[in-house]
Amino acid sequence: MSYHRKSGVISSPAAAAGQGAPRLLDQVRAALRVRHYSIRTERAYLQWIRRFIVANGKRHPRDMGPREVEAFLSMLAVKGNVAASTQNQALSALLFLYRQVLGIELPWMDEVVRAKRPQRIPVVLTREEVTRLLALMEGRYGLMESLLYGTGMRLMECARLRVKDVDFGRNEICVRNGKGGKDRRVPLPRKLEELLRAQIARVEVIHAEDLAAGHGEVHLPHALARKYPNAGRELGWQYVFPARGRSRNPRTGLTGRHHLDEGGLQRAVKAARFQAGITKPATCHTLRHSFATHLLEAGHDIRTVQELLGHKDVATTQIYTHVLGRGAGAVLSPLDRE
Repeated sequence: MSYHRKSGVISSPAAAAGQGAPRLLDQVRAALRVRHYSIRTERAYLQWIRRFIVANGKRHPRDMGPREVEAFLSMLAVKGNVAASTQNQALSALLFLYRQVLGIELPWMDEVVRAKRPQRIPVVLTREEVTRLLALMEGRYGLMESLLYGTGMRLMECARLRVKDVDFGRNEICVRNGKGGKDRRVPLPRKLEELLRAQIARVEVIHAEDLAAGHGEVHLPHALARKYPNAGRELGWQYVFPARGRSRNPRTGLTGRHHLDEGGLQRAVKAARFQAGITKPATCHTLRHSFATHLLEAGHDIRTVQELLGHKDVATTQIYTHVLGRGAGAVLSPLDRE
């Protein structure tokens, strides 16, 4: 077996001799795309597989097994002191490699030292804090942040929102391919209707300019580009919040306009939080937590909130009951009884 330093890929001697066998990471990449994994998951899995290979002297994974996998994952927890979610992602990447690519079923790895998953309640802003935060944001970022709070969408669900999924007639937004690959509907806040219409009008202008320049084709999920060859150039499939410039799609090689970089929104929220004097470690996801908590405070059924958030299990939604007034804040301290 040989390791290609430039690409970080291990191949067999036959492949190195030019017999055309695909390199290992190319096989992983192909397997991920066949199963419609996101580009983010693809990059993360490839990174963990590279780290696993390098950590074991660049040996081919077929020549290793549970012992090496257990040692690598335990090293992440003990020496790397990684979060439980990070270790689980590395485990998922290696299980995918062995099961889906190499066709090897690893026995249950009982000897892995697991990173401890902390039991934390979500950070939630008060209504007054939300008002202060949103008042300091304007433009596209202000609209996106208002949508996060007003709909309970996740950050990337908002960034990937398409024009066709905003239904002004029914006052709702269809969230496509959310966590777990599920679609759901969320309310379209009436206060944001005018701003959303104006944003979509700007998208229409930008899209017309892209078409005139010989571009204007947006990425379509799964195999829709083959089924509907012209759909990618239609306005309905364009992102509601497009990037400022065109870019090349790493998978298709086509030049088009992707959605805006979510990192800019995250930085804007952080700056607004400091400016608003909010000491809580609030992020974009905090507004999703606040959405759920404020709905429960208003008397909405927990099953309704579960559906709006897209939670598979109501137990996940129940975490928000811990931050309601029925929790510690509703208990009268012995000190206050004097």
